[in-house]
Amino acid sequence: MKMRKVVAVFWIVAALMIGFAGGIYLTSSQGHNQAVQEENNDLQTKYQVSDDKMKKINQAYALIKKHFVEEVDDQELIEGAIQGMLSSLEDPYSSYMDIEAMEQFNEQIESSFEGIGAEVSLVNGKITIVAPIKNSPAEKAGLRPNDQVLSVNGESLEGYDLTEAVAKIRGKKGSEVVLEIMRPGVKDIIEVKMIRDTIPIETVYADLKEVDGKKTGVIEITTFSERTAEEFYEYLTKFEEQGMDGLIIDVRGNPGGLLESVEDILQFFVPKDMPYVQIEDREGNRETYHTDLTEKKPYPIQVLIDEGSASASEILAVALKEMGYDVVGTSSFGKGTVQQAVPLGDGSTVKLTFFKWLSPKGNWIHEKGVKPTIEVKQPDYYFTHPIQVEKTLTYNDAGEDIENIQKMLKGLGYQLERMDGYFDKTTEKAVKAFQKEQNIKQTGKVDQETAGLIETALIEKIRSGEDDRQMEKALQTLYK
Repeated sequence: MKMRKVVAVFWIVAALMIGFAGGIYLTSSQGHNQAVQEENNDLQTKYQVSDDKMKKINQAYALIKKHFVEEVDDQELIEGAIQGMLSSLEDPYSSYMDIEAMEQFNEQIESSFEGIGAEVSLVNGKITIVAPIKNSPAEKAGLRPNDQVLSVNGESLEGYDLTEAVAKIRGKKGSEVVLEIMRPGVKDIIEVKMIRDTIPIETVYADLKEVDGKKTGVIEITTFSERTAEEFYEYLTKFEEQGMDGLIIDVRGNPGGLLESVEDILQFFVPKDMPYVQIEDREGNRETYHTDLTEKKPYPIQVLIDEGSASASEILAVALKEMGYDVVGTSSFGKGTVQQAVPLGDGSTVKLTFFKWLSPKGNWIHEKGVKPTIEVKQPDYYFTHPIQVEKTLTYNDAGEDIENIQKMLKGLGYQLERMDGYFDKTTEKAVKAFQKEQNIKQTGKVDQETAGLIETALIEKIRSGEDDRQMEKALQTLYK
């Protein structure tokens, strides 16, 4: 089915992913890039800096070149001036990418990349995790949405823009990176060690479940990449042929991706009598975009979202919500602006916010997110953090790390009387029971080995979906 695509090359981004381009963007052709470059040249003529202002810029440039205590590279000064202009906009989604950054960015949209596998954004001046990629080093290390990255390998990220921070965090497969993390609600700084790896872009996972005698298709989309819509269609068609009675689309932790991809998926669900998205310019002019679909699906649909669902995920979720379908989970990230990448002719690019994107009914979810129609929070242990064991923790100790361990042990099914950070006898008993199950010495104390095993066991439980309250609620309410 043919679809009208939204404008040209847009990034509707949550941010630059460490290793993958997050948010929403369209693949650009060489011809389009040339057209954008020609338009940019025309804009230079229309919006030239006046002679008196240019004189001031030249004076500052000459002053630095002649008198600064150290020799300064011309290109660094020019790029610094561009970055300074963009920084003055106070928009975390507008940025300058030099030639090296663009080469890395182009690598990011391929089928795999090397890094930690997490989407980041600049939120209130802080490098912030939007979502870790499924099965990535970031997910395995326990990084969570809204974690703030303070430093990389001991180097503070204070004052870094998003592109510079991404360059610091990314790295070759097999290399170690140490991040200092500030987590909302946690007083202490968390140190997270990871080994960078190759992250394949596997974006669609699906299963046909039997629920109360009904066949329920569950399709998880982890990012929106080049083949996502094609893979989604394959599963959707297969499930429909098998007599699927209902569908759950899971975009939790999905930071975004190709705009074309989410468009191609929405073509299966949004009838042509309502737009699937609206684009608004700074004058308030809106353009709506429609599919060619004549009718809705004959079965119920729900969408699963959380705080890590951003951009393309939010376009999908809010479109289906405004069609009357339920959205289950917690409020999404809240990214409602549109960026366009403008090449500067030498391999570098300015990514600038051009538009807002609005829901089918004209609502702007920016910094608010998509609110679920059925709100369900995950268990507390989903939001625990890596254990910092500088000294062995034992009976009668107290502190935030112990409270974190207690949440983990409770999540793993062990009985505890206290959850307030005091290492009581029931905590000691639970630790011994865990150590026995792991076939290690039963000391009742938490050293680095025990802490690591607790973390590993909990991550495996979360991945298994054994206590996924949001999924359970979606399956319970889909047919009601």
